[in-house]
Amino acid sequence: MTAPRTSSSSSFSSSLNRSLVIAIFSVILLYFRHSLQPYIDRTVSSQATEETLTLIQAKARSGESVRIKEEAARSDENVRVEEETPRRNYIVRFLEYKRAEEHRNYLEENIQLRGWRWIERRNPAAAFPTDFGLVSIEDSVREAVVKEFGKLSLVKDVSVDFSYTRSLSAKKLDGTGAFVDGKKRPGKIFTCMSFGEGENYTALSNSAISWKRNLMMQRSQVTSLFGAETLWTKGYTGAKVKMAIFDTGIRANHPHFRNIKERTNWTNEDTLNDNLGHGTFVAGVIAGEDAECLGFAPDTEIYAFRVFTDAQVSYTSWFLDAFNYAIATNMDVLNLSIGGPDYLDLPFVEKVWELTANNIIMVSAIGNDGPLYGTLNNPADQSDVIGVGGIDYNDHIASFSSRGMSTWEIPHGYGRVKPDIVAYGRDIMGSKISTGCKSLSGTSVASPVVAGVVCLLVSVIPESSRKDILNPASMKQALVEGAAKLSGPNMYEQGAGRVDLLESYEILINYQPRASIFPSVLDYTDCPYSWPFCRQPLYAGAMPVIFNATILNGMGVIGYVEAPPSWHPSDEVGNLLNIHFTYSEVIWPWTGYLALHMQIREEGAQFSGIIEGNVTVTVYSPPPHGEKNPRRTTCVLQLKLKVVPTPPRSNRILWDQFHSIKYPPGYIPRDSLDVRNDILDWHGDHLHTNFHIMFNMLRDAGYYVETLGSPLTCFDAQQYGTLMMVDLEDEYFEEEVEKLRDDVINNGLGLAVFAEWYNVDTMVKMRFFDDNTRSWWTPVTGGANIPALNDLLEPFGIAFGDKILNGDFSINGEQSRYASGTDIVKFPAGGYVHSFPFLDSSESGATQNILQASGMTKADSSILGLVDMGRGRIAVYGDSNCLDSSHMVTNCYWLLRKILDFTSMNIKDPVLFSDLARKGVPLYEDDKQLPSRRTDVNFSTYSAVKGKELICRSDSRFEVWGTKGYGLQVSGRNRRLPGYPTMNLGGGLNSTMSFTSDQTKLHGKKDEHSSASTVGNLYGKGIDFLGLLSREEPDTPLIAASQWMVPAIVAISGLLLLLSFWRIRQKRRRRRKGSSSVSGRSINV
Repeated sequence: MTAPRTSSSSSFSSSLNRSLVIAIFSVILLYFRHSLQPYIDRTVSSQATEETLTLIQAKARSGESVRIKEEAARSDENVRVEEETPRRNYIVRFLEYKRAEEHRNYLEENIQLRGWRWIERRNPAAAFPTDFGLVSIEDSVREAVVKEFGKLSLVKDVSVDFSYTRSLSAKKLDGTGAFVDGKKRPGKIFTCMSFGEGENYTALSNSAISWKRNLMMQRSQVTSLFGAETLWTKGYTGAKVKMAIFDTGIRANHPHFRNIKERTNWTNEDTLNDNLGHGTFVAGVIAGEDAECLGFAPDTEIYAFRVFTDAQVSYTSWFLDAFNYAIATNMDVLNLSIGGPDYLDLPFVEKVWELTANNIIMVSAIGNDGPLYGTLNNPADQSDVIGVGGIDYNDHIASFSSRGMSTWEIPHGYGRVKPDIVAYGRDIMGSKISTGCKSLSGTSVASPVVAGVVCLLVSVIPESSRKDILNPASMKQALVEGAAKLSGPNMYEQGAGRVDLLESYEILINYQPRASIFPSVLDYTDCPYSWPFCRQPLYAGAMPVIFNATILNGMGVIGYVEAPPSWHPSDEVGNLLNIHFTYSEVIWPWTGYLALHMQIREEGAQFSGIIEGNVTVTVYSPPPHGEKNPRRTTCVLQLKLKVVPTPPRSNRILWDQFHSIKYPPGYIPRDSLDVRNDILDWHGDHLHTNFHIMFNMLRDAGYYVETLGSPLTCFDAQQYGTLMMVDLEDEYFEEEVEKLRDDVINNGLGLAVFAEWYNVDTMVKMRFFDDNTRSWWTPVTGGANIPALNDLLEPFGIAFGDKILNGDFSINGEQSRYASGTDIVKFPAGGYVHSFPFLDSSESGATQNILQASGMTKADSSILGLVDMGRGRIAVYGDSNCLDSSHMVTNCYWLLRKILDFTSMNIKDPVLFSDLARKGVPLYEDDKQLPSRRTDVNFSTYSAVKGKELICRSDSRFEVWGTKGYGLQVSGRNRRLPGYPTMNLGGGLNSTMSFTSDQTKLHGKKDEHSSASTVGNLYGKGIDFLGLLSREEPDTPLIAASQWMVPAIVAISGLLLLLSFWRIRQKRRRRRKGSSSVSGRSINV
């Protein structure tokens, strides 16, 4: 009996030792997990990569069968086109201008791969050197050939030869652009550019609105409204001005024109004639001489560039050749009545820069996508181009005219003021194809109105000195400074105002080369023109208010900012304003930007009043030929700002802009799937673009709304009542998830989430084949990124599903439309959930809908949830279309107000918080059933999070610029930053600017929020010891000691435990020996 007991004891001791070693090793691993994490991640990543590759291969096989089925379902014509053209055309841009034959020889000598061929371009530009070539590449070798091209030292880049297409019909404005009934038309993605006779269809309504003013049109000419006769009588009629009209061409010997100098064809059709009438009409507005439809400058030399086919299609390569020819033949003015949302088509955009750098004044229509905001078209949204909006004869902004701001700069910056000016664009008379006149409407009409004005103004300057005085910047200065500001519209609707020919004439005849700022005044007391700035005053503690102005440099094509801009307050109170500047150090071509990031200092927390002063910046340009000294101008921007005491926390809302992704660069689908002719989400999703009506409503309700264009770690939650997260498509940093949990539960932050649809099967069905790029376009994500939102909300026990719900519902008599929203599938007990019977239009919901159509009742879906969470409150809603003015059916501002009353002030509406809506048990869905991310999309290409560094940028509070934010180490993770700095008010010029890492240095004392214990768990995960059991590391004062102290404690503890077990083991051995000897003696006896 003794031997088994000894063996058992030994086994127990050995097992105990193993457990002890494992425990100690686990503790050590837990502490050093951050150091080991990269190796763990690398291992997991390699495994995940193998799994992903396997999955992608499987999907590729299944996707191929789907593709074959879809192609079989297409019309025979489309299938035949795909089979006949297994190639794509690419633009290869070079660093130098050479003859096309030289470029061809260079490529053929250095590229040994087969599967590509040079495309010869037979057009008038072939006689001149070029900076690009057009090649055709087989799909099978596309990646390899493009890679080899990119390696060549003289090759700048390689890009797809996009196709442009538009509707130019003069019969009807049908509102169609690149998509019709959800299907892509042939050509590059573009916005609605058609315009019609006397009627207009808006994006907000399917009904036609009649705007005909027949009596006025019978008695008036647009030229007379601008006083063109005054300049005609002075002998200025546009003589010796070379006007390039990029359009559909013009017919020879047209009776309305006295000076058609040249017609060129850049298309693949063998004709110079205009068979659509659009190019002829545009030319008539500029230079027509028929008494019924007079143009502004009848003696202008017309150069008609036919860049559109009769099918209204054009290619980037056609435009590049035509632009090069315009440069080579020294055009003075160029009118371009096309546009679209893709400002990342770099060959096109950069060629426009080159065109204006060669002193060609470009005029372009701002777009016909009004009255929606954030709908500016490119290239009219470029600062070197004169972007033109439209007005009617009552000086009202035309409903079709696109509105600003520009969206290039979002999320970290703020858009520029566009359009530059507006002109009459409704019921304008112009020439027909062969003879006679007709009236049309659209910004494509307003653009040639301004182009005609420009031609007339150019002819005012003697030909010998035109190039010394006139350039894109000086002409824009004359137009915006001479414009008449309209009383009703804001700056993002009218720009500088209605063009004034005679005022601009007076400016030009006395013009001396100089630089200036546009707009030159920011006045918070000038409403509504200064909207949105005049709608919300400044106050201490707010996110910086950014104003993005344009520098116009009429002194030269290139200029430089001599020294950082400076702020000059008009009195001592102005020292309460702290301004940081970001700006173009090099101004080219002709223009740059100057962005003001404005904060009120802490000392102004109780100040109420007006701050006035000037911002100055000195710009210089190299001396032109014949001058010795550089040209220099000190530009002035006048500020008149309204300041109020810092509002209470409950009245402050923070809008998450950072996690919004828009088109371009990816296929970001629309939020409402009922909208068939505008399938892209491209309006910016900003408070001041497609959410501008909601912004005004919140201001009317007494809320102060600020914008966050950086990660969620970059704001102090104790300053805000609610964080609004609406229609977000991006991922979230792990630190953001942890901080938001702490902000809600421990810091009392309210959270209001408005989601959108997300269904992988529906996304796959929404893909389309682009016949020009020869590739499939598939949505990058859904209306919102539900898998990412679910990760963010997981600590609160909340998740959304993948249904796509549509239907009407009512709460307390308020009718609303649920348009392509999602459902709530997880929600904690004790919360309040509202459910309604809706149809599920997702692919997975099709079977259910068939059953319901056969007589079964609709199943209720949860769409609204409200719950108290620690010290904070959360409200989630599955649809954002009712807040978005782009495609809104009915608004839900009434619901938003009730939600904010709850999240910010803990005011509970009796209907929303009725006992019937209270959940006694949690709403639960297995995590495996939640929507999953797509594995066939490289999301890091479009994301500001995935594969990127967490950093607070220039839209954040000054003290966190360049850091990882509040509660995170500057060097890595968790560092609490000092509070708002206390500055000395004694200085006269208190602006600061730096482009180095010095701008991230922090000054001042800690505030009460940053003095929390560094030993406790920052994110509320319970009591911890030196941060060992949480993901957070202690703050800096503890880090140095913890580097050696904690490992030492762990090691000593382990040794003591080992020693204790060793002693216990020795005692047991002695006992066993003693018992063995006694036993032996007994046996012997």
